[in-house]
Amino acid sequence: MYFLVISTPMAQKPSLARDNQKQWWDWINHLQSIGVAKHIYTKLGRGAVVIFDVQQHEDVHKLVNQWAECVPATFEVTALLPKEHQEKIAKASLNPMSL
Repeated sequence: MYFLVISTPMAQKPSLARDNQKQWWDWINHLQSIGVAKHIYTKLGRGAVVIFDVQQHEDVHKLVNQWAECVPATFEVTALLPKEHQEKIAKASLNPMSL
């Protein structure tokens, strides 16, 4: 399952967050190397956007908590579906209520 996670770090001087940021980069680069973090983008200013590929909801919960240990933040989490799912429904002219 794919999840889009957007972080908004707690307000503080960026220079005070450097050690935490280094820890976060080590953590996220490891997740990317094992295929859990599919896409990683930093936001202008502060924060990041990551697409995780996990097996269950509990996995993304664990990842968000680990992320918050590295960089305290608030998170927006959105479950994603492959485009083929909606494309199939649209091309078949199916009513979503009939699924």
